[in-house]
Formats: sequence, structure tokens, C-alpha cells
Amino acid sequence: MNYKKLNRDSSSRKALFRDLVTDLFIHERIQTTEAKAKELRSIAEKLITLAKRGDLHARRQVAAFVRREAANADQDAIQKLFSELAPRYSERPGGYTRILKLGPRRGDAAPMVYLELVDRA
Repeated sequence: MNYKKLNRDSSSRKALFRDLVTDLFIHERIQTTEAKAKELRSIAEKLITLAKRGDLHARRQVAAFVRREAANADQDAIQKLFSELAPRYSERPGGYTRILKLGPRRGDAAPMVYLELVDRA
């Protein structure tokens, strides 16, 4: 098994990652636990690589994963991914995200991090 289950069943885990990756593309920085960030990093990198390809099939593959009813209706995550983020990373061969450690969470001492896109505005 090449991934962490995060104490969730498969549908809950997929929904969690869909929400987190959508928020990452909209806000370019999210705060989450270290375990979730490490798993989310590979998903986000694959979606950005798909967006760099830029064809219709890649757009449909991204749309199948990214949540459409985003928090900001005026800032669609898919549109931002293909129009802003993919051109920004066109010359970069990989490594689109960075993890910055914040320290333990107050309630349960879970290690918290920022997961952010590199070269963000």
C-alpha cells in the first residue's frame, strides 16, 4: 500500500483530498496536518502536470477530481489552474509545492503545516 489511510474509508479520503486540493489551487496556501499535506502533495503535483499539458482530455481529467462548487464562485479552481498556475510552472519540471512546518496543534498536538505552491503571488 503506497498511501496513508488517515483513519478514513476510501470515499471519505477521496472527498477530503478533493476539497483540500481545490482550496490549495484557489488560495495557493492551506493549513493542514503534516500527514494530510504529504499525501496531498503528490495529488496536487499530478494535477498541475496535467494542467501543463493543457489539452481537452487533461482538462476533463482535472475536472473529474477537482470540486466544482468552489467556495468562491467567481474564482473557479479549474479555470485558475489552467489559466494562471500551468503557465507559471511551464518551465518547471516538478516540485510545485512546499511544506512549511508550524508546530503542534493546540487541541491534540498534531503536527501542523502550511502546504503552499512555490512562486506564489
